Amino acid sequence: PGRNGDLPFDHGRYQNITVAYPAFISRAFRRRIDDFRAFICAPIGYRRLEDTYHPEEFRMAMYSGGLEVSTTPRNMAGTFNLAFNCKPQRWLKSGELPQTFNANGAIYNPTLYAAKPLVRAYGTGTFTINGVSVRIIAASGYTDIDCDSMDAYKGSTNCNGNIVLVNGAFPEIAPGENAVTLSDLASIEITPRWWTL
Repeated sequence: PGRNGDLPFDHGRYQNITVAYPAFISRAFRRRIDDFRAFICAPIGYRRLEDTYHPEEFRMAMYSGGLEVSTTPRNMAGTFNLAFNCKPQRWLKSGELPQTFNANGAIYNPTLYAAKPLVRAYGTGTFTINGVSVRIIAASGYTDIDCDSMDAYKGSTNCNGNIVLVNGAFPEIAPGENAVTLSDLASIEITPRWWTL
């Protein structure tokens, strides 16, 4: 009370957005619209969405509505809009390429947002990214550490009991250069998952 202006409160997250595309079917409309409706409406959950407007990026999206079609005379062609409920991030395809470290080094985040990588660690030992360490205390070949879902696994086997979060958190790759160090590990592969808004 008595203060001018709003007090912003950051919840540390971004809201989903709607992304819409105009679309059409120009030939064999009656046969194709049913097949298309079944295709677009059947999947449940988030799926990868790519378009030619942003060829170096993709979104995670769910189809968010019915399919209202405007048809030409005799139903020979139809136009409609496709609306997708999308996570706010635009993921960079370059962030899907794993970077291998056999020794200490650095990884550079080209975006303004901290990335939550997928790390595949070979053997037992400790790796540190940007000052945050994970120790693998038991492994059969390799262990995948997913810093986004906060899980450790190998294939479909849960390996959460085989890791220790030394700093109590999963590593993130901050904007700019981040130090990567290895202790007793043969190597690690970091899939950085760069993203932007």
